Formats: sequence, C-alpha cells, structure tokens
Amino acid sequence: MDLQQIKNRFAIIGNTPSLNHALNIATQVANTDLSVLINGESGVGKEVFSQIIHALSARKHNSFIAVNCGAIPEGTIDSELFGHEKGSFTGAVDSRKGYFETVNGGTIFLDEIGEMPLGTQARLLRVLEAGEYIRVGSSKVQKTDVRVIAATNKELIESAQSGRFREDLYYRLNTVPIRVPSLRDRKEDIPLLFRKFVSDFSDKYKSTPVQLDEEAKNVLINYPWPGNVRELKNIAEQISVLSTDKILNGNKLKSFLPEHNYSRMPMLAGGAGGVSQTEFANEREILYKLFFDMKKDVNELKKMFFDILQNPSVVQRNPAFNNDSSFNEINTHQNVLPNNNQSVILHQGNNTTQIHQHEDVEESLSIVDKEKELILKALKKHRGKRKDASLDLGISERTLYRKLKEYDIED
Repeated sequence: MDLQQIKNRFAIIGNTPSLNHALNIATQVANTDLSVLINGESGVGKEVFSQIIHALSARKHNSFIAVNCGAIPEGTIDSELFGHEKGSFTGAVDSRKGYFETVNGGTIFLDEIGEMPLGTQARLLRVLEAGEYIRVGSSKVQKTDVRVIAATNKELIESAQSGRFREDLYYRLNTVPIRVPSLRDRKEDIPLLFRKFVSDFSDKYKSTPVQLDEEAKNVLINYPWPGNVRELKNIAEQISVLSTDKILNGNKLKSFLPEHNYSRMPMLAGGAGGVSQTEFANEREILYKLFFDMKKDVNELKKMFFDILQNPSVVQRNPAFNNDSSFNEINTHQNVLPNNNQSVILHQGNNTTQIHQHEDVEESLSIVDKEKELILKALKKHRGKRKDASLDLGISERTLYRKLKEYDIED
C-alpha cells in the first residue's frame, strides 16, 4: 500500500514533507512488534498514527484499544490496565480483567503516557521487557502478548531527567520514535484541511460551503493554531453553522478565532524571533529552580548565623570570615534575635569580629516540653483539626490523640 492509499484510507490530508516522513516511519514499523513512541502537540492526530500501525500489522484482526492515561485516576489506573482480584481494595466486589488481559494478541495505545504514575510505569516496564504482569491484589504472574504504542505531548526525556518519568521506560518505549508535525509547521496543508472540514459540515448541516477570500486565507495560514487540527476542525464547524456570509474576508474570519491566541500570533507563529510554548515552559522551570536555589541560600545563611551565635569563636577561627574582603567591608551594629531570646551585636571591621551577648536566658531542654509545644503549635496552625495536625507532625492521628490525653491538652 503506497502513501496516497494510506492517506485516503485514514482520511489524512496534506503533503508536507514532515507529515510524509512520519507516515513512512509508521508504515515501515507496522509489520514489526517494536514499541513506538509518538510525539506531537495536542490535537495533531497521534491516535490516527497508532491506528495505521495496528491496521498494517499482523495483529490487525485482533483487538485494538486506546487508553488515555491522563483521564484515569491514579488510584485506579493499575486496576484498569492490569486487572484486580476480588477484595483487593474497597469496592472490588468482583475480580476484573485489565486491558493487557483483554487485548492479548492485539495492540494497546497509551495516550498521554507522561501522565502515568511512577508505580504504574514500573509495572508497564515489566510488561515490555518480559511480557508479564500481576493483577492488583494477586501474587500470580500472568503472561500477555500485547504491542504497546505510546503517545505524549511532552518531552519525556526532560521529564525523565527531572525524575517525573522513568528513564529506563523512556528508552524502552522510544525504540522507534515518530514525531507528528504541528499544524503551524504544515502551513500549506491548512487551506486543504479547512476546505475538507467545511465541505463535510455543509453536507452534515445541509448548507452552502463557506469560502475564503485571499485576505482570509492569509489570516487562516498565519494563525498559530495551538490546538492544531482539532482546533481547525472546531473553527470550521463554527463558521459552517454561524456564518451568514458564504464568502469570508479577513475581519470576518478573525471574529471566529480566539482573541487571546490571535493576539499572540506573531510571537508563537514560528520563524525568526518566535518563542515556542516549549520555551515558555523551560523558562518557567528555570524560574522555579531559581526560587528553590534562593530558598536554599537563605537557609544556609540562617544556619551560618546560628552557628556563630552558638559558637562565637568560630568567626575568629574561620579564615573565610577573616579573609573575605566583602565581609570585612561590613561595619555594622546589627541585632540578631534567635529563638532562645538572646540578643547579639556583631561588630565587623579592620579584620576583627566581636560578638557581645547582652542577655542570656536559659531555655528548657526538656523533650516533653518541646513535644507538647510542637503539638500545641500544630493544633493552632490547623485550627484544631487533628488529622491535619498529625500529618504535619509526622505521626498518626491515633498517636496524637494519645499525646493529647497524656499532656492533658484541650484541643
């Protein structure tokens, strides 16, 4: 089957080289049992590629199932994929087969694989490497012969490096990568797709197909389409239903495009100076890291001053203080009020440092007193809610209740 026949069969429109390259890889890998990882933004049609691979494979007469990992709650995804035994958790009134059991011999498409919990990722890795899985609540190892095709709109290698995705699973899934191009990278295909969608909706709603003038075509092509083909199809349907004009100009077309996205078009449309959504995400991660680093530096600074407070002689002994020119330039009288109610004045200048303690208040070192104080603070912080207070303290609610009785604390 040649490329055009595949496009006709699966209603794929476009001749962009990047799209043709992705289709060629899908057809070449279809007749193998290799795992495939399909990358692409939301709405580009990743599931269609999984259907192509299954339909052209030796498993085509067996089951195919698509599973959205991001739509299944974390507490139930193991049961959905691998099944469970009766009584294995609350609500498990019967045994249940999972997808890897019901689709045995076929293909399973795991969409949004980046949203899969780490524990489930470990189970999936076992399936990929040994063809084995265990139902939730069981100890019996079961075999399965399922081809796994995964898809993601995230950069999994970045998630793996940050610990949000198993690196070994990433390399196991990424045996054959397929990258589906975004719609803004297929600009010459946009008018073709729009015309096809408008024609389909005119048949559906028994109306005259809407046409675009040259200005409107330029607007359509240069819009960034963050929702890709899915968004284009939705806009085509809106126009088919709501437009009273059957020939749209640029301004009329703009009225159907989301205003906030359209205003960002020059920045996101690609080309020189363009800023992609991935770059925005990277900048956000850099800011988060900066904030965490700042917090770490502040904590280290607090620790340093606390050490000075506890052991004043450390300043004279530590050459880092005596030789640091920037530190020696400080000539201040500063009050430091630590937790033990001591008052300390730091004099720094001419390579000498003095610490004078104005007041020394003895602090209770009783473990019992400290424990009681922490419990009172936790209860006050959480407004008397024992469950939240116990979580904050790192003890069970039962232990907290016992401590309240022991210390005669009224919450």
